Amino acid sequence: MQQFQESIYKLIVETSTNLPADVREAIQEARLKEDAGTRSALSLSTIADNIRMAECNVSPICQDTGMPTFIVHTPVGANQIEMKKAIIEAVAKATKDSKLRTNSVDSLTGANSGDNIGPGTPVIHFEQWERPEIEAKLILKGGGCENKNIQYSLPTELEGLGKAGRDLDGIRKCIMHAVYQAQGQGCSAGFIGVGIGGDRTTGYELAKHQLFRAVDDVNPNEELRKLEDYVMENANKLGIGTMGFGGQVSLLGCKVGVMNRLPASFYVSVAYNCWAFRRQGVLIDPSTGDITEWVYRRGNELPMEKDEPVKDAAASADSGERREIVLQTPISEEQIRSLRVGDVVIINGPMHTGRDALHKYLMDHDSPIDLNGAVIYHCGPVMAKDGEGNWVVKAAGPTTSIREEPYQGDIIKKFGIRAVIGKGGMGAKTLKALQEHGGVYLNAIGGAAQYYAECFKKVEGVDFLEFGIPEAMWHLQTEGFAAIVTMDSHGNSLHADVENDSRAKLAQFKEPVFV
Repeated sequence: MQQFQESIYKLIVETSTNLPADVREAIQEARLKEDAGTRSALSLSTIADNIRMAECNVSPICQDTGMPTFIVHTPVGANQIEMKKAIIEAVAKATKDSKLRTNSVDSLTGANSGDNIGPGTPVIHFEQWERPEIEAKLILKGGGCENKNIQYSLPTELEGLGKAGRDLDGIRKCIMHAVYQAQGQGCSAGFIGVGIGGDRTTGYELAKHQLFRAVDDVNPNEELRKLEDYVMENANKLGIGTMGFGGQVSLLGCKVGVMNRLPASFYVSVAYNCWAFRRQGVLIDPSTGDITEWVYRRGNELPMEKDEPVKDAAASADSGERREIVLQTPISEEQIRSLRVGDVVIINGPMHTGRDALHKYLMDHDSPIDLNGAVIYHCGPVMAKDGEGNWVVKAAGPTTSIREEPYQGDIIKKFGIRAVIGKGGMGAKTLKALQEHGGVYLNAIGGAAQYYAECFKKVEGVDFLEFGIPEAMWHLQTEGFAAIVTMDSHGNSLHADVENDSRAKLAQFKEPVFV
């Protein structure tokens, strides 16, 4: 059983740090389709850099390593109780070794377990089969894309698409709407798994199971194969693009499964997964516990091609003008007012992380440091201590910013914050505060945790460690941190523009297709 535990540990490390070859191929194809020099093309280049760096560093591709979810097939007679104990120990070890972020949080107290172990975590599904070997599959699906999962109850009315009935065409409309509603908040371009039927619980489970399919497989059900092909051809016409920046590629994969349902219920469940599609599997010899085969082709079988990263060129190619601005923190209001949507900003100097717990706290309390002219980074990093006991940043990509919308405008006003960095954009309240108080929202590339970790040269300190490592306020010395202005102090929002444009494009798919 000790060797079985070590095999599961290897599975966790591989899944967290090395994207499988079929996912890499999908990303490479997207890079070929995207117009050179655009925001989306430059973002895909940054993503490719990050994939290479994670593999070389054997560090998490994305700092949000999600809810570890295992599907384990065992021969008849296998001791699933002992196997579960071994899996839990492997998860705890991988967390201690900074291959997983501390992501298990008490739902009532907010306390972080610190080792990814707790009621309901990790998720382990056991199924017996008639084969002699053990198969263990793992998916690491981050919270940002998990929040873009959606379930429809048919019949229903859908924005831009009208009525979706209890038929294949109604299902089609639901899937198209699911891609639209995700926008860039799920780290597009992404992958979706769709479950048709079941009840509310099994529908979502079926949808997530579809994400274990290979990107290039062919659905054995002819109707579902046609539906998958239709979605892949047409979802990319919505113009959402990578990170929601606009572009040619919004979806990298679509897999659909079906099960029976109750007469009174008709659910279409969609599991959205970001570009950092971390799933892998192994076959294990039950007599030795050794890995005998990897289920998916491993990432090192298909190296990512190197290209121009986002900080090497401005992203405002649409206007034909490239602007790159270097800012040293603290930043003045005059500097911020000079920025506009599309500019690439390179930040040097102190930066501070802040997520849900910190924003809630700051609404009613003072900040432990002066935030006038400061930059707040919506980030829950993976942190570790070096041999001398100093904190180091192991992974540090942006988290989804819209969660802070209830707080952000008030905090900008209260503390004089000049720049907020995250992913996916924010809403009208924050945009108004940026105008009134001279602030800007910068969109970093979601999932690019290794790319951005290199920008943090020193950890100057930490406050509120009692909130847990992801939610603490980390004070970081920064060099060369690149992000794109997507909301400026003049009332412009790229996110609102892309959403409005994609909503208009969604209407072209209103008429029936499958009749």
